[in-house]
Amino acid sequence: MSRLLPIAASAALALGLWQALVVLAALPPFILPGPARVAETLWASRALITEHAGITVAEVLIGLALGAVLGGLSAIGLAASPAARRLIRPMMVFSQAIPVFALAPILTLWLGYGLWSKIAMALLIIYFPVTSAFFDALMRTPQAMLDMGRVMGARPARLMWHIRVPAALPGFASGLRLAAVYAPIGAIIGEWVGASKGLGYLMLLANGRAKIDLMFAALIVLAVFTLLLHMGVDRACRRWLDGKAAG
Repeated sequence: MSRLLPIAASAALALGLWQALVVLAALPPFILPGPARVAETLWASRALITEHAGITVAEVLIGLALGAVLGGLSAIGLAASPAARRLIRPMMVFSQAIPVFALAPILTLWLGYGLWSKIAMALLIIYFPVTSAFFDALMRTPQAMLDMGRVMGARPARLMWHIRVPAALPGFASGLRLAAVYAPIGAIIGEWVGASKGLGYLMLLANGRAKIDLMFAALIVLAVFTLLLHMGVDRACRRWLDGKAAG
């Protein structure tokens, strides 16, 4: 309960500043609606927003799961193979020079307007942070632990799975926390480029029809979902790491 108080206080302050800006600047609703108007629209359009939010949530969660698995396996492969580090890691770094946003039209062309192009966008945007954080942690395994394993006759595969991976799990957890924030961005960008459902599509539709209150309502739902996803992933990672430490 005590952890929620600062969040509630920050939310109340933000709402107060928002309302003050609308009143003092005399902004019309089609420029910036007040929080009360947005809340009214959110309630009145709750069925519509829920329908579109369900699509975005599915895209984000599937993309997050796939990105975590592929990123984790890639990091282990890079850490285990010097040849892979020499050949593949430079390609991964170079790929970050290409804005992921620019790939959204190509993915939509290849995968269509359904879920998979948005899932692919979410996966791409989180793949590198997860891989990079886990790989760095794997490469920082304390040398004393590795030396002890070698003295006991452990082969490289056993060193990896029984020493290096457990020691690097906090790094993997850090990558997952970042992924929880980035994954919704990828899904929304994919929906902006081409979609018929989802919160990103709903925001574009509302903006095109000058329903700014509906656009803000969808944006708030997206922000709350992202916050809850990050909090859920953070709590799950903490419990997971505590369980590993206790075991």
